[in-house]
Amino acid sequence: MAKLLPSLNALTAALGLSLSLLAGSVSAQPSDIPRTADGKPDFNGLWQALGNNHWGIEPHNARMGPDYRWAAIGAIPAGLGVVEGGEIPYTPEARARQQENQADWLARDPVVKCYMPGVPRANYMPFPFQIVQSPEHVVMAYEFASANRIVYMDRSDFAAPVPSWMGHSLGRWEGDTLVIDVTEQMPDTWLDHSGNHHTEQLKVTERYTHLSRDVIQYEVTLEDPGVYTRPWSMKMPLYRRLDENAQLLEFKCVEFAEELLYGHLVKGAERTEP
Repeated sequence: MAKLLPSLNALTAALGLSLSLLAGSVSAQPSDIPRTADGKPDFNGLWQALGNNHWGIEPHNARMGPDYRWAAIGAIPAGLGVVEGGEIPYTPEARARQQENQADWLARDPVVKCYMPGVPRANYMPFPFQIVQSPEHVVMAYEFASANRIVYMDRSDFAAPVPSWMGHSLGRWEGDTLVIDVTEQMPDTWLDHSGNHHTEQLKVTERYTHLSRDVIQYEVTLEDPGVYTRPWSMKMPLYRRLDENAQLLEFKCVEFAEELLYGHLVKGAERTEP
């Protein structure tokens, strides 16, 4: 047994060294970060989140879809969640509303009707989005519903003229991290298909940091005293699309939602002769 102890200690030390090296490799070194001509981290490119966060940002089991005829392809997959601590700190009334929303999400979820998804939801839907960066602005164009937003850099005095579905985005740099404050969003947007919601008081703080040339750590903090008892955060990686000829395609979903929204106005309507 005595002969085994040095070997065991050496193995433990080697394992600890390996884990420390692995932890250190998670964050990109400054020299590894792609940079623009003015020396800022370069986020230009086509990005996409993976996983099932668009179904639910809290941990959730797989469950039946909204229509049994969709069978397995319409079922909702399980997800580990991305909320720090695992649970959104709702007030009791707001949690009750979230449960009602989830039970009737097909009728209530705004993106089903092709409304703009809002922030942060637009960043983790199962569609890519493109970042175009300049010193004065960062433009984010989303494939879903052709949504887009302009981030105004170093313009803290620039007020939003009116609330909008994608909000008002003001950006700044904190070292090599792009920080974006998003306010003035419509209260109608959700955070996922599970009915997680907010009010017009929502303030979103996004943080984009390179983990490597092709991976961004996306962290976001949400504050809304109307429904949350405290600020809360979530984070997830965004991956650069490296497939050949990667580009934004059209997903103009209005035509897919017309029957749902307006079909009752056409079906059975009496026709008036001129």
